[in-house]
Amino acid sequence: MRRFWNIVPLLLAGASLLLVACGGGGGALLFLIAFLSERDGNFEIYVMRSNGSGQTNVSNDLLRDEGAAMSPRGDKVVFGSERDGNGEVYIVNPDGSGLTNLTNDPAWDGDPVLSPDGTRIAFVSNRDGAIEVYIMDADGSNQTRLTSEPGDDDEPIFNHDGSKILFQSFRDGDPEIYSMNLDGSGKTNLTNNTAGEMDHTVSPDGTKIAFVSNRDGNFEIYIMDADGSNQARLTNQTGDDVTPAFSPDSTTILFASGRDSNEEVYVMGIDGSGQTNLTQNAGADHSPLFAPGGGQIVFVSERDGTSEIYIMNANGTGQTNLTNSGTDDYDPSVER
Repeated sequence: MRRFWNIVPLLLAGASLLLVACGGGGGALLFLIAFLSERDGNFEIYVMRSNGSGQTNVSNDLLRDEGAAMSPRGDKVVFGSERDGNGEVYIVNPDGSGLTNLTNDPAWDGDPVLSPDGTRIAFVSNRDGAIEVYIMDADGSNQTRLTSEPGDDDEPIFNHDGSKILFQSFRDGDPEIYSMNLDGSGKTNLTNNTAGEMDHTVSPDGTKIAFVSNRDGNFEIYIMDADGSNQARLTNQTGDDVTPAFSPDSTTILFASGRDSNEEVYVMGIDGSGQTNLTQNAGADHSPLFAPGGGQIVFVSERDGTSEIYIMNANGTGQTNLTNSGTDDYDPSVER
């Protein structure tokens, strides 16, 4: 059989590693995964390669660290930490070097996310009373409050090109999904419904937003255009469907579903067609994310008695436990 060798450079902590994948038609590209682990007796941020190697504690503190978000290029990790006695936003390299407190504020700061180009960070803070959305440069400078209306604003994410921020707002009495410009102007209620909307995510091509709503009774996956128009229900089951995630080509959506009496990872087309159970396991499987390129899926599984980070092929084959720590590992974030 003819063999093909792909030599792929991976940027890790400033060093270019040559990762060789082999086999008929090529192998899977290695990428970085950040995740939360309790293996050290408290909540710590870890980073590993997508084959499970190189598991490294990058937060390394006795107090709680949470909410890791990998930069799109895989060269930085941002997270929240309570090591200073209150919540602060930190940034670190994937090997644990360069650990820096970015916010340095006596209030609570958390839920950071990096812009697609890695130059800006959106985060949440209660420094002015209510929970509000802020933005800053990636070095912590120019911290600016973007929201100021009554009711908490949280869960900020950047859109596909970093020109807008989507967030969840309680200003209307129920959680709605809003959009705004990076200077806080142009705030728009996209969902505009009396029910609760959450778990919003933007397609890589920028044309669609998937989200979760209980407007029809239980939590289901919905989709809408980027301006909030053409809202459509994609799932229609008795169990809750949550945490949608788009494929890199914007044609399919992963989600976790409780329709089978336990949580399973499903995939479907962006029109709701072809809903397929990928995990088919007695333990809970959830928090799915597509890997760069879309050929693999990272998810969390409780099938081994604890929460572990797993990987599988996009068709559900090759399900593999990456962490194998015997303690809870969860909340994965991948480079794009």
